[in-house]
Amino acid sequence: MREASFVSRNKARWQEFEKALHNPKQTPPDKLAELFIQITDDLSFSRTQYPQSRTTQYLNSLANKIHGEIYKNKKEEKNRFVLFWKQELPAVMITAHKQLAYAFIIFIVAGILGAVSVAYDDTFVRLVLGDGYVNMTLENIKKGNPTEVYSSSGEMDMFFMITLNNIMVSIRVFVMGVMASLGTGLMLFYNAVMVGTFVMFFYQESQLGQALPVIMLHGTIELTSIVIAAGAGFVMGNSILFPGTYSRLASFKMGAVKGLKIVMGLVPFFILAGFIESFITRYAFMHWSLKTIIIGLSAFLMIYYFIIYPIQLKRNGRI
Repeated sequence: MREASFVSRNKARWQEFEKALHNPKQTPPDKLAELFIQITDDLSFSRTQYPQSRTTQYLNSLANKIHGEIYKNKKEEKNRFVLFWKQELPAVMITAHKQLAYAFIIFIVAGILGAVSVAYDDTFVRLVLGDGYVNMTLENIKKGNPTEVYSSSGEMDMFFMITLNNIMVSIRVFVMGVMASLGTGLMLFYNAVMVGTFVMFFYQESQLGQALPVIMLHGTIELTSIVIAAGAGFVMGNSILFPGTYSRLASFKMGAVKGLKIVMGLVPFFILAGFIESFITRYAFMHWSLKTIIIGLSAFLMIYYFIIYPIQLKRNGRI
């Protein structure tokens, strides 16, 4: 690669690094470490291709400055936990919005395919959901409570079981991204097909109006979190497929760290979804206004924190 092309491709990123160094106190330590990895990769390439050039000297100077800031701020701040939620996670999310959009599109398309499959094949719902679940739900419908399954266990037992299961599902969806994003896409597709099948099943039984609001009490946060976890898997997978100017290994390491931060950031949301499903969803016949408030607040929380808030921080120059 010609030096001019190398500089042109990476100039904007280097300027971003310089901007971060001008405000080191506003840059999280992990972000500085990430910048250092990226700069050293660029420096290594430049030393190999253009050993005596000004570009190499510039990158060497930039790497030294970042290295100094890392060790100057090596002692973690007392508000490290708060900093993660206020800046680090939103900073990762702003770079993952494209992958998040891909995950959302796959989820919607697969959900529609699941619903259409049920509409045209009576056996599909049992194939996906299983005979046991279908038969149990049909019995509950006869008893007048199609979502009785959510009140069939004790609150605390149900809370721990559901929360742990949801966290494990999100981790698996993320980890499968190591298969060049294909594994994540397939897992997300399967889960979305199940959701579409579930919805169409209740529609065919003329219970969708009663069942869907009850399910979405917890499903708003739960399903959104799974889509976001898939976005994290795509971040890691795409880092393998599209390493850019970095070595594939260096790109993978950066993508894995970013994706892992997103998945770890979802844990409190899965806990909240598990709490709602265990302690609130069981009251299926609560007034519709309460359901609307809970679903609306849940949707606002997920959309604002994972999409709007990162955009606001970037516009204000805080990430």
